[in-house]
Amino acid sequence: MSRPSTPPFLLTLLYQDQHVVILDKPAGIPAHAGPKGGASVEDCFPFLSRRKDGPWLAHRLDTETSGCLAIALRKQPLLAMQQAFADKTAQKTYWAVVHGGPTEQSGTIDLPLLKQSDRTGWRMVVNQQGATSRTSWRVLGRTDSLCWLELSLHTGRTHQARVHCAAMGWPILGDTLYGTPHPEGLHLLARSLTLPFSPPITATASPRPGMEAALNQCGWVK
Repeated sequence: MSRPSTPPFLLTLLYQDQHVVILDKPAGIPAHAGPKGGASVEDCFPFLSRRKDGPWLAHRLDTETSGCLAIALRKQPLLAMQQAFADKTAQKTYWAVVHGGPTEQSGTIDLPLLKQSDRTGWRMVVNQQGATSRTSWRVLGRTDSLCWLELSLHTGRTHQARVHCAAMGWPILGDTLYGTPHPEGLHLLARSLTLPFSPPITATASPRPGMEAALNQCGWVK
């Protein structure tokens, strides 16, 4: 089968060398191909490397989350990145616009998370039987009804930022699973990623257009 002439979505590379690519993943694009079909991040792999042994996703982002996503072009950096995520030396920072928001300026959320399934599907819930999950947060701006948060994830649980914010009473704008829909979708950005290589690799993603209006209300200047 011949390779398509163009990627299935616009490729924006935040960092690239012969070993690692950090992609600015668009919202609405899943990391892996799903049963319903449609474009995924894996579909762009032939445009990043012609090698048969790769590329590989080093971690994941939710389909509706945009921003920094690391891809390994070689097996050795893949193992190094997986280790960095496992031992928490890789640093991930998110931006979120939430309903309401905390009264303090910073803090930490320590709530264990467990995957729960029923006839309608699955979701993550706060449960003492779940995996340890820790998120630090800092207020970057606010309005009377919205708050712009910087989130640092110390653990990489599925939906961690979304569930932690919702559990605190400040669901992320546009979160259809743990909050309420919004015309511009989920207001969650994987803002920055730092990999502890020598020298360190750091990438920063800009907010997607759909998030800009809410961020502007909270004091962000493009």
